[in-house]
Amino acid sequence: MNHSLKELAIYRLEKAKNDLEAAEKLLDEKLLLQSINRSYYAMFHAIRALLSFDKVDSKKHSGIIHLFNQKYISTGKIDKKYLKIVSTAFNIRIQSDYDDFYIISYDDVMTQIKNAKELISVIEDYIQKLIEKNDYE
Repeated sequence: MNHSLKELAIYRLEKAKNDLEAAEKLLDEKLLLQSINRSYYAMFHAIRALLSFDKVDSKKHSGIIHLFNQKYISTGKIDKKYLKIVSTAFNIRIQSDYDDFYIISYDDVMTQIKNAKELISVIEDYIQKLIEKNDYE
């Protein structure tokens, strides 16, 4: 089945929003490591939504972050603070998934969820402008 770049971006953005919602629910249940994982994936899928317009993807998370930096941060299209946010979230996700006895605070999880919301909002706005201008494909 052949989908348009717009459909792919919307699908990935919806996936990001679902992961963010899951992160919030997991936080409410005090499942901190699971919440931090979902908030990272919310950012990851939002970035992949944006990158779909560039017709690029990567099988590696570090590759997605590199492409985001290359196409949007280093070009000034998106503020560089978002690279730091996603890079930090990626490192925390690695630690929380693979380091035995990794501990994270409730406040750190809340901060990452707040950052994920902000990043998703920025990316969603950027995508909306691309769609309105029909500035893709």
